[in-house]
Amino acid sequence: MSQTPQPIYLSIERAMEFIGDANGVLSLLKTLQQTLSDDLPQLQVLLEKGDVYAANRILHQLKGFTPVFCVDSLVERVVMVEGLSKHGETSEVSAAYDLLAPQLEALRLEAIAHLDNHAQG
Repeated sequence: MSQTPQPIYLSIERAMEFIGDANGVLSLLKTLQQTLSDDLPQLQVLLEKGDVYAANRILHQLKGFTPVFCVDSLVERVVMVEGLSKHGETSEVSAAYDLLAPQLEALRLEAIAHLDNHAQG
C-alpha cells in the first residue's frame, strides 16, 4: 500500500479547529479544491492581461480560505500578494504571484489527494 506524502501547505488539523467536524471539513475542502481549480488559471490570465483589479477579487477570496486550511507560511504569502494587488504595480503583483502560484497549485493537489483518500464510497 502506497503512503500518501504528508501535505506541505494543507493543514487538516487547523481546519478541524476552525470547523470542528470532519464532514464539514471535507465539504469545505471540496469547495476549496474546486475554487482553486477554477480560479488559478483565471488569475494567471487576468495578471497576464494586467487586470489587477479583477485579480484582487480572486486573491481576496483565496485570502478568506487560507487561514482555515493552510499552514502559516502560505497564509502570510497569500495575504502579502493580496495586499500588493490592492495598490501595487502590475509587474510587482505578477512577480509576487509567480512565486505564489506553484504553492497554490501544490495546495490544490494536496486537497485533491486528501479528498481522494477520504472519498465516501
